[in-house]
Amino acid sequence: MDGMCLTEMEDPAEEVQEAEEGLVGITFGDVGSTSLQCNICNPADKGEYVMIDHPTAGLVLGQIDQIERKTNVSIEKAMELSEGKDVEIEETMVGHIHVIGYRDSRGLLKIPGNPFRAGEKILLADEKLIRDVLGLKNDSTGAYIGKLQGHDIPVSLNINSIAQKHLSVLAKTGSGKSYTTGVVIEEMMKHDVTMVILDPHGEYSSMARPGNVDPSNDFDVKPHGFGDIMTEFSPNPEINPGSRPLNFTFKNMRAIELLDMMGMSKTKSNKTALEAATSRLEALKGYYGIPDLIQLLKKNEEDDMSSMIRNLEDLDSKGLFSPEGTRMDEIVQKGKTSIVNLKGTPPDVQGFVVNRLCTALFELRKRNKIPPMMLFAEEAHNFCPQQGKIESSEIFQTIASEGRKFGLGLALITQRAAKVDKNVLSQCNTQIILKVTNPNDLRAIESSVEGITKDMTEEIQRLPVGEAIVSGGGLSEPLIIDVRPRESQDGGESIKVV
Repeated sequence: MDGMCLTEMEDPAEEVQEAEEGLVGITFGDVGSTSLQCNICNPADKGEYVMIDHPTAGLVLGQIDQIERKTNVSIEKAMELSEGKDVEIEETMVGHIHVIGYRDSRGLLKIPGNPFRAGEKILLADEKLIRDVLGLKNDSTGAYIGKLQGHDIPVSLNINSIAQKHLSVLAKTGSGKSYTTGVVIEEMMKHDVTMVILDPHGEYSSMARPGNVDPSNDFDVKPHGFGDIMTEFSPNPEINPGSRPLNFTFKNMRAIELLDMMGMSKTKSNKTALEAATSRLEALKGYYGIPDLIQLLKKNEEDDMSSMIRNLEDLDSKGLFSPEGTRMDEIVQKGKTSIVNLKGTPPDVQGFVVNRLCTALFELRKRNKIPPMMLFAEEAHNFCPQQGKIESSEIFQTIASEGRKFGLGLALITQRAAKVDKNVLSQCNTQIILKVTNPNDLRAIESSVEGITKDMTEEIQRLPVGEAIVSGGGLSEPLIIDVRPRESQDGGESIKVV
């Protein structure tokens, strides 16, 4: 550049650096046992894994958190440069490293008990050390979700850990939330995990068909559909062709639930009228439906029941109820996946369906009437909101706090972490976090997710599509991964207008 002369500061370990393959730099200044700094003498990136020799612990794994360029450019020199003058600039690169640790003789991850030495060489970590310290094993029983960023090292999550400690997938719209969830579900299906998926937009039924996978992908992924182990249910099978009807018995409906579904005021008079009518029908016949209730209310000449009758007729037209209802052993089958497709179902009806279904799953699992399973809830902020209370709020709180004891795992998928009940979200000890930029959502993640640092929160805002921060699930610390391609077809792709 005209008017500018660039030289590097003298490096006291220059001869060593030139001779050492994989050398990143040399430690200098005050050196601790959990963090240190070094000059960067060879190309290295933020997030790179490095290894440092410790006097007593041996080789220890670390990671570059930050890289700075230190220069001697002052305001005066900057002004001279702006005037086109020749200025000699001295600079060096400084890396800040946080220490991850080493495995002791018992295989436990530990941090050295005393500081590293100044003047110690920092080398690029070899694959064996990264695998050993981070606990990344070639585990055929794990859920293979991608590869460690910048490395050809597969990352698998412990499926038992996911089910026992719950999972959350958090991302802003368009960052690959449903796509990544599909990867996790594929792995669950390949390991015969029993699942029920609450799908408000009908995104997951496409997993029955093989996806369009680039044959030259670096993840060893091939197209595969899962239609043979998937069954789809819907309250609106006419809107969602190929799905089986999801119906409920009307007889067990409580008056307050009916008023909720009809959008009617929960006044004492409304509640009393419904309870009196259902009690009379109970005494007159074994099974009764909405038409029987309507007929009985029409005979009530003392009170004006016209508004309630109109709402009951509207509710009856939605086809939610039948004499038998859908049996739970149809929905929950060992080693199979059931999708509850709620596309086209009004929000108030969705709330009823989800509440009834989740309550039945929890009660049956408590009595060991259905196999251990995972419940996936897409758009989870609609079913367990932070503000206000809806029909399904209480059962989600119960499953989050008690489900693990009974073999009922929970997975929350949402683009609005701040709108999910924080008591439910904080129970998810395995997290997959894609790009998030909303300040409220970032604060919710910081307060609910263990091990998330300020630097990591900044990283979350810069994640490109296809990368995620993964925490828990048997991993020793949060990792940035490249999410593997889907084997099945993605049903969550944005529709193109042009």
